[in-house]
Amino acid sequence: MTGTRRKARIIALQALYEVDSVARRPEAVVERLLAETALSGENSDFVRELVAGTDKNREEIDRHISKFAPAWPVDQLAIVDRNILRLAIFEILFDNKVPVKVAINEAVELAKTFGSESSAKFINGVLGSVSALTSR
Repeated sequence: MTGTRRKARIIALQALYEVDSVARRPEAVVERLLAETALSGENSDFVRELVAGTDKNREEIDRHISKFAPAWPVDQLAIVDRNILRLAIFEILFDNKVPVKVAINEAVELAKTFGSESSAKFINGVLGSVSALTSR
């Protein structure tokens, strides 16, 4: 059974995917997706924080992706992989509300569910390198 935090991350990923692929406003996408779900107020706020924070820090996050996955230009990554990485890097380097291992595990689980056969391994490798930037 999927926990409520994972459900919130799935909604955040869906929002980031839509914003990235069809250039919609993040706030509007988040509110539409939340209206279609039954998340608690706390988890709805969590979705808003994840999407807003990831969007706000996207350029810096993308620099980290470029640094730790140099063979894969950010704009050429699969949209789902790119946004799983963005979400997790936001949680690891900017949000600091969950342990690094939790953020990596959640990202790998999202990759297993929504990515390609090789997504989970790729994402785990990149995030393992990113996590070396932090000591928590």
